[in-house]
Amino acid sequence: MLTDTIAAIATPQGRGGIGIIRISGPQASDIARKLCQRDKPFTPRYAHFQHWYDDQGDTIDHGITIFFDGKQSYTGEDTVELQAHGSPMLLQALFERTLALGCRPAEAGEFTRRAVEHGKIDLSQAEAVAACIDAATLRAAKQAQKQLDGALGRRISQYMEDLTSVVAHVEACLDFPEDEVPALFYDQLRNRVETELVAPIQHQLNSKLGERLFEGATVAIVGEPNVGKSSLLNALSGRDRAIVTDIAGTTRDTLEVDFEVHGIPVRLVDTAGLRNTDDVVEQEGVKRAKSAAETADLIIFVADVTRPETWNPDPHFGELNIQLKVMNKMDQVDQVNIKGFLPLSTKNHQGLDALVNTMAQCLGDVNLADEAAMVTSARHRAALEASLTHIQAGLAMLGREDMIDLTAMEWRSAWSALGEILGIGDVELILDRVFSEFCIGK
Repeated sequence: MLTDTIAAIATPQGRGGIGIIRISGPQASDIARKLCQRDKPFTPRYAHFQHWYDDQGDTIDHGITIFFDGKQSYTGEDTVELQAHGSPMLLQALFERTLALGCRPAEAGEFTRRAVEHGKIDLSQAEAVAACIDAATLRAAKQAQKQLDGALGRRISQYMEDLTSVVAHVEACLDFPEDEVPALFYDQLRNRVETELVAPIQHQLNSKLGERLFEGATVAIVGEPNVGKSSLLNALSGRDRAIVTDIAGTTRDTLEVDFEVHGIPVRLVDTAGLRNTDDVVEQEGVKRAKSAAETADLIIFVADVTRPETWNPDPHFGELNIQLKVMNKMDQVDQVNIKGFLPLSTKNHQGLDALVNTMAQCLGDVNLADEAAMVTSARHRAALEASLTHIQAGLAMLGREDMIDLTAMEWRSAWSALGEILGIGDVELILDRVFSEFCIGK
């Protein structure tokens, strides 16, 4: 497959000032020269102003042609970029001409896949390319850049080196009689594994911030009617999205608004007030409110300080984990004991900043010692969890002479699980799964 030369339009559909076509493969330079009707070789990494011609010798378009040799290209093989005018018609004509000259259309993510297969980047960096494109917030984009720079890959590689070392130590015990391996050796090895592997991997898994930066989080606002749920949604989003009245039961359905909490994309869901009612429509709203709360990453329970009967969530939400409770309408009282609640006034926005900060903490926004190596996808989490399981299984058997080989086997399995993050192991299966989600031209 890598003997083919591929081409794709690398810019989004639609009209623009510039459109880019990428060509990569062993025939990239020759095909580009035919396209330009140029005899001389291209100077690598130099912008050549060229006309591009069809098979009749007529000009399709003109613009910049840049050639990168394999040592300095993104894919690790000869690559050409054509920077043309951003007309969809011209780009399509230019792209079809590259196919006629010997290219084939690139598959989804194939340029980045070739970069992985040529050792230019590891698989975690390749995933970061897609994350950079899809980042919904600036913080998510910055985190993707850290992963693209190799921060996560370096951390995983260190784990794998440590596992290689401890496996070697364990297997060395097979060459000695049982009574010649001191207990202190196993104690020191156990301490090393727990310190260098178990603790840092568990630390990474404990935070869900990385995944939420890219996948977002859902926050449900719940409570009884007229406690200020819709007013809170409007205050947090900065928009009058929800209808606010003094009439109980105004909100009959869920209402969703997207906004950011410390760079975390959040979908805020306003729900119907929970109460017993004979209104069929309102009953359906209550049902949907409970459903939204059950699937939310965070539930905000809102109470009205002037109505003590609204303070207890147990009648409706006793079985759910409510991490954040808010006491609204604090502007209407002088002093009241609201232990366990965050004070708030949606009317004058008193306490709103404190609420946003607490929401961020509940969603995992804590001060991490090494934020660059955060887990950012379900695939990475599954691999780390599998690796940790194998490491702990090996620890449970460490020191038993009849299980030395099993200990080594578990730790080798842990190494293989980590290798999947970098694309080591069943490479084709892993690559097919990852690059199926990429866009064409990247």
